[in-house]
Amino acid sequence: MKKKMIPIFISTFLLLAGCGSKNSNTENNSYRHVDMEEAAKIMKEKQDYIILDVRTPEEYEEGHIPHAINIPNETIHNEDIPKLSDKNQLILVYCRSGSRSKQAAGKLSKLGYTNIIEFGGIIDWTGEIVSGIE
Repeated sequence: MKKKMIPIFISTFLLLAGCGSKNSNTENNSYRHVDMEEAAKIMKEKQDYIILDVRTPEEYEEGHIPHAINIPNETIHNEDIPKLSDKNQLILVYCRSGSRSKQAAGKLSKLGYTNIIEFGGIIDWTGEIVSGIE
C-alpha cells in the first residue's frame, strides 16, 4: 500500500508545484488588460492618466488617440523614462493590434511602474483619432 502512495504523492506535488511557478512568472500579473470599451470608460471617468502609444513615430503621426504620447516599444529598455516620471500614475497602453502593447506593459512593470492598463490595438478603437504630433 505504501509503495502505491509514493508515486501518487510525487505526481500531485509536481503538478501543484508546476502550477504555482507558472502563475508567478507570467508578465500579465503585473498589469491589467481591459477591452476598448472599458478603456474608453476609464478615460471618461478618471483624471491624471497617461495614454501611451507604443507604435513607431510614423504610425503615431498617421493617427493616434487624442492626447496620447508616443514612446515606441522598441525604445523601452532598462532605464527610467523621463516622460513617465511618476511610476504610480495610471498609464493606459496601446499599439496597433495588441502585441507591442503587451510587451511594453510587461517592460514598464519590470521598470517599477505600478498602475498599468493595457488595452490592445488602435485597429479596434471606435473613438476619435487625430493625426500629426501633439
